[in-house]
Amino acid sequence: MYNAYFRLNESPFSIAPDPRFLFMSARHREALAHLMYGVSGEGGFVVLTGEVGTGKTTICRCLLDQVPADCDVAFIVNPGLSAVEMLGAICDELHIGYPDNLNIKGYVDRFNAYLLKANAAGRKTVLIIDEAQVLDPKVLELLRLLTNLETSRRKLLQIVLLGQPELLTLLDRPDMRQVAQRVVARYHLQHLSKVEVSAYVAHRLSVAGSMGKLIPESLMGQLYRRTGGVPRLINLVCDRALLGAFVEGKLAVTGPILARAAAAVS
Repeated sequence: MYNAYFRLNESPFSIAPDPRFLFMSARHREALAHLMYGVSGEGGFVVLTGEVGTGKTTICRCLLDQVPADCDVAFIVNPGLSAVEMLGAICDELHIGYPDNLNIKGYVDRFNAYLLKANAAGRKTVLIIDEAQVLDPKVLELLRLLTNLETSRRKLLQIVLLGQPELLTLLDRPDMRQVAQRVVARYHLQHLSKVEVSAYVAHRLSVAGSMGKLIPESLMGQLYRRTGGVPRLINLVCDRALLGAFVEGKLAVTGPILARAAAAVS
């Protein structure tokens, strides 16, 4: 609604995980480096956790844009599945054919045959699971067993788990110790600092085509206090604030407008 008014090419604070808008703070660079390691690794689990709205999914979308040409990725965004459903979803992602009413062994046999064929062709296979904190423990144990699939020289499957901090709690359970022992890298994504909030806002406005200071630097402290440095909350507050400035006919967001936007979002 306000894009034309502010001469923006697109909405700067959409909560869609568009990698073009990813602000690469030091923390986000480290998180992406861990995921890239997961893509190039030799088996096991890579775990990326963070609070709601810290940018895990956006980082993952950025990763998918950088996947090497010799890598096949299965990306699961709805992990609340049974073991059989999870195997079916993985096969669907990798275009592995299977008959109806197949049991777990049948799925695993087909998946193993696929991995062996891919390995022989010089290709890697990576399974990425978003919102992994909702995985059933039995499904997580099944995923561990899938990482056992190997040749005499290397593991055939790398698994990347993205999730909220509850995923760490799940991995710390005594019955999940064998899964935890397979974690070869883990990273916990923190909120943005006050300085990073200012750079984050400027970055997103610049990508959207802004030529001016639509949200003044003097308001960054207030924005940081109101959002705690959580990117998704920053997006929601800034979007509402720009709408408020548009409604009031202002050329930039003011302190009272930002305060009302933050109150509306909270």
